[in-house]
Amino acid sequence: MERPATRVLAVLELLQTHGRLPGSELARRIGVDGRTLRRYVVALEQIGVPIVAERGRYGGYALVAGFKLPPMMFTDDEALALSVGLLAARNLGLADAAPAVASAQAKLERVMPTTLKRRVRAIDETVALDLAPGTAASGSNATLMTLSGAAQSRQRVRLHYRTAQRGATERDLDPYGLAWRGGRWYVVGHCHLRGDVRSFRLDRIEDVRPLPKSFGRPERFDTLAHLAFSLASLPRSHAVEVRLSADLATVKDALFEAIGLFEPDGDGVLLFAQVDDLDWFARELARLPFDFEIRGPAALRRALRAQAGRLRRIAGR
Repeated sequence: MERPATRVLAVLELLQTHGRLPGSELARRIGVDGRTLRRYVVALEQIGVPIVAERGRYGGYALVAGFKLPPMMFTDDEALALSVGLLAARNLGLADAAPAVASAQAKLERVMPTTLKRRVRAIDETVALDLAPGTAASGSNATLMTLSGAAQSRQRVRLHYRTAQRGATERDLDPYGLAWRGGRWYVVGHCHLRGDVRSFRLDRIEDVRPLPKSFGRPERFDTLAHLAFSLASLPRSHAVEVRLSADLATVKDALFEAIGLFEPDGDGVLLFAQVDDLDWFARELARLPFDFEIRGPAALRRALRAQAGRLRRIAGR
C-alpha cells in the first residue's frame, strides 16, 4: 500500500475485521508511525465513521459498537455484471489476479445483503469462462497498472522488453492503450526506437518506468483494431486470402477474430491472414457452415483436399 487514501481504507478494513486493535499493532500492520495513524483515524471520523480511541499504554482503536457500513445495493443486472466481472478477472492472465479477486469478493460479500450474496456465489460456483485456454500468466498487475495510468495521463514510459528472439531491448513508448486478445495482454503505442506505432506483449516487459515527458494521443485511436491488424499482418510462412460467402456478422460468429482481418466484399467477406500451419487453417475452413473460395496460396487448397480425403475415409469405415 503506497497512497494515504489506501492506508486510510486499510485502517477501516482492519477495524471491521478485528473489532479492536492496539494502536501500535494497527500502525505496524499498515506500515506507519503513531502520529500518522492518528491522522488516518481523524480522516475516517471526518467522513462519518465513528471510532472509539482508548488512551494509555494498552489503548487502542475500535469502531463504535453496532456501527456497520450500509449494505451495498445492486439491481439483478448489476449483481450479474459484478459476478461475471470478478469471474472473468481470474482468467485474464494476470499473475496476481486470483488472490486479489478472492479478497475483493470477500469484502463485497461482507457488506452485501444475504440474498445478493447467494446470487453472487451462485455465479462463481456454477459459471465457467474459457477466455484464454491453455495460456499461462501473461503479465503482472503492477505492469498493467503502471501502463494504464501512463496511457490515461499521456505520460511516456521506458520499457525493458524481451523480444521473441530473447533479445533484451530498452525503448521509450507513448502508450495509447491496452488490450486483451488471443489469451494475452498487449500495450499499443508509439515506439520511439522504431519510430512507429507498435504493440508489445506484457509478459515480455521486464521493467517499465514512467518518464517526465508527456505526449499527444491520436484522436479516435482504436487500440483493439490496431492490435488486431498488427497481429494478423505479422509475417509468417504463408499469406492467406479467402473469400467467405456470408455477411460479416455470420463470419464473426463462425470464426474467432484473431484468425485474421475481415473486409466486407459485396455480399461476402474477404479474410486475410498470415499463418505457419496450413493444415490447421484448412481444418478451420472445413468446419464453416457456408461456402468459401481460396484465393491463395495453392498449398492451402492442397491442405483442404487432404482434409476432405481424410473425412471421406473416416465416413467410409
